[in-house]
Order: sequence, then structure tokens, then C-alpha cells
Amino acid sequence: MERTDESAIQKRDISDCIHDISDVSVLMAEDNDLNAEIATIQLEELGIQITRAADGKQAVSIFAENPSGTFDIILMDIMMPEMNGYEATAAIRSLPNRPDALLIPIIAMTANAFAEDVQASLDAGMNGHLSKPIVIDEVVKAISRNVRRK
Repeated sequence: MERTDESAIQKRDISDCIHDISDVSVLMAEDNDLNAEIATIQLEELGIQITRAADGKQAVSIFAENPSGTFDIILMDIMMPEMNGYEATAAIRSLPNRPDALLIPIIAMTANAFAEDVQASLDAGMNGHLSKPIVIDEVVKAISRNVRRK
């Protein structure tokens, strides 16, 4: 193998493919404390506001108890106690008197990364699927694609 000259390496710049996501409000359902802490730190550094739910049941409660428009997007782990991400998504999507429940983008964040896992997320009513361990650039792109700012 040939060693590449460092000057020939293209630096990745995601700024041209995303719009401003500062002040985006995210409901993050993640039962693993370390995963939640790492994601929160990385996203808050970008100006994103994070509200954490420790499981799917809590995510549904937090979403239901807050007024419409409180959250711009939901990042949903799949494998959680009490209520998994698929069940929580279905519960949020079926909330009565909450038209935003059908519209809010919900993105799966899971270690399950096979094509059938992606399809299961979409079938459950999610808008996208991110594999763990999370890559912050991919999370930012997913938020940018799904949250439309005026």
C-alpha cells in the first residue's frame, strides 16, 4: 500500500449540506446513561436543546405533557425497558388531540443496523434510522434533513 500525502486528503465539511440547527429542541429517548451523556454533550455544543427520556414510556409521557411545538424532533433508541422505541413511536403517533404527533420527525438510534432493522423503523412510523455508535455528523445531517427552520 502507498502512503497518502496528507495534503491530498479532503477534509469533510458538513456545513454546506446542512442549515442552522442551533436552538433545535430534541427529545432524546435513550436508556443508556453513557450514550445519553455523550450525545447530549456533542449536540449541546452545537446549540441544540436536549430533553432526555430514560425509556420509551417516559418519552411518550414527556411528549404528551408538553404543548405542541415544544420539540422539533425525537431521537429514539429502539431497545429500551418499559416500552421499546417501536412501541413508543406508535404511542406518540396515536396521541389524540395532538396533530403534531403525526408530523414530528422521529429518528431511530440503534445498534441494529441491518436493512431489515431500517425497514422496521420505517414501518413503525419513524422518519429515519441512525446506527450506533452514533456519528455526530450523521446525527446533525438527520436533524437538518428533518427539521425545517423558517
